[in-house]
Amino acid sequence: MSKIKVLVVDDSAVIRQLVKEILERDPAIEVVAVASDAYFAERKLKVHAPDVITLDVEMPGMDGISFLEKIMHSNPTPVVMLSSYTDRRAAETFKALEFGAVDFVTKPKANIGEGIEALAEELIAKVKAASKANIRKTQPKLVAAPAHSVDEVVARKRFTGSKHGDGVIVLGASTGGTVAISDLLVLLPKDSPGIVIVQHMPEQFTKAYADRINGLVDLDVREAKNGDRVRRGAVLIAPGGRHMLLQKDIQGYYVQIKDGPPVNRHKPSVDVLFRSAANSAGHEAIGIILTGMGNDGAKGMRELKDAGAFNIAQSKETCVVFGMPRVAIELGGVDKIASIEEIPRLLAGRDRRAS
Repeated sequence: MSKIKVLVVDDSAVIRQLVKEILERDPAIEVVAVASDAYFAERKLKVHAPDVITLDVEMPGMDGISFLEKIMHSNPTPVVMLSSYTDRRAAETFKALEFGAVDFVTKPKANIGEGIEALAEELIAKVKAASKANIRKTQPKLVAAPAHSVDEVVARKRFTGSKHGDGVIVLGASTGGTVAISDLLVLLPKDSPGIVIVQHMPEQFTKAYADRINGLVDLDVREAKNGDRVRRGAVLIAPGGRHMLLQKDIQGYYVQIKDGPPVNRHKPSVDVLFRSAANSAGHEAIGIILTGMGNDGAKGMRELKDAGAFNIAQSKETCVVFGMPRVAIELGGVDKIASIEEIPRLLAGRDRRAS
């Protein structure tokens, strides 16, 4: 079986070497070349024809965003961005995803120390996923982790709620999801049922992501805080590094933000959100699972269906990575398979709002 060929592009020699050493821990990956800037990278891209490129956002001369835009037009190749966190870098990272990057990781520090194992696991997994990504859909219009059960964060209960409550939409996504979520939300009316979202993303980036989407859509989008109410026309995005649960009291739905072990290697976890929605919303919920690697959310979607929810999975043809939706379909938790453009019609047909 041929190895995944990777080109590492970064202006820091220390980071280039660190990324190379991390990736070559995995026998399925070979770093075929490194480059210090976009001009050297362009030449090495032609010579080595890599399967995946890791690309620094900020470089001298032609920056990473400009180089990404150029190669996506001339020689589309899966790209994983490396980004340091600042407000400006976060905005540039989301712009890169819109321009065609498959995913991103927070750029490692030279003295990363104890965080090296978590970084290695994330980087290797994302490069492997990128090598299989459907990059045509992203162009603008592993090391084993400790296994933690969703039961450690939220116990499973039987839904005993009302029969005529206002609906709630729970949505999960991973690789490719930042763009897919934006593409979906821009199509929804401003009086849509409340939407609660888990998108796998580092904690420093989720607020910037929510703020960016908020400026693009008719809905009120923000990073969730503990106790936030779920209401029509509003979208709550789980903060990175914390789990988000859907709860219900006499006033309606609200979110609980809590700590806990990573579930399916992720915090926030889609399975945690979906399990909590099955417990608290049952048939009043609509579950949506979008593009992403792995299986997070698949079991939770089955639990949602068993509780009476209506569930939608993004179609293979429109996913960047058909991982999470595929497993959810295989487990029998999905009622409809649809493209992003088809989902709003399905949601409109399920809206329980009184006319």
